[in-house]
Amino acid sequence: MENFLVNAGSYLISTLLGLYIIIVLLRFLLQMVRADFYNPLSQFIVKATNPILKPLRRIIPGFYGLDIASLVLAYMLQVVENFLLFSIRDIQINPLVLLWHSVGSLLTLILYIYFFAILVQVIISWVSPGTYNPATALIHHITEPVLRPAKKILPPISGFDLSPILVFIVINILIMFIPVVFG
Repeated sequence: MENFLVNAGSYLISTLLGLYIIIVLLRFLLQMVRADFYNPLSQFIVKATNPILKPLRRIIPGFYGLDIASLVLAYMLQVVENFLLFSIRDIQINPLVLLWHSVGSLLTLILYIYFFAILVQVIISWVSPGTYNPATALIHHITEPVLRPAKKILPPISGFDLSPILVFIVINILIMFIPVVFG
């Protein structure tokens, strides 16, 4: 019974905090690529993150157009999530290791955001190419800076864009490399 409670608690912590961290990271990525903030999905992300980010922005200013406050918020939430997960599993961990591990967790999450955004974009291009949807517009804005260099290396062949495969390979190698560095 105790193992079930630990697993259920871990699942709830990972799901609830993880979803909010993803929303905060999406806000950072959307600002970084200068996506349309009048998009309904962008408005949802802004309204979901504003209550915490507005006060945090008074303390932490932006830097060269980057929203550092959203990165700090995502990092703080990741530290809290990792601390709770280690605590619920009764794992003793050094605070510095926790901070370092949280950086790796956040980088992995960003890579997974890109991985799944590109995957969704590829599937949408097969199912309904050329149609407009607010979600597809945001996905395009987020993934275009990553796919553009891959398209220069691997241009379309007979109408098939293979650049997402190249990006998937690089993302997966980075995801395998992060635990080596961040534990």
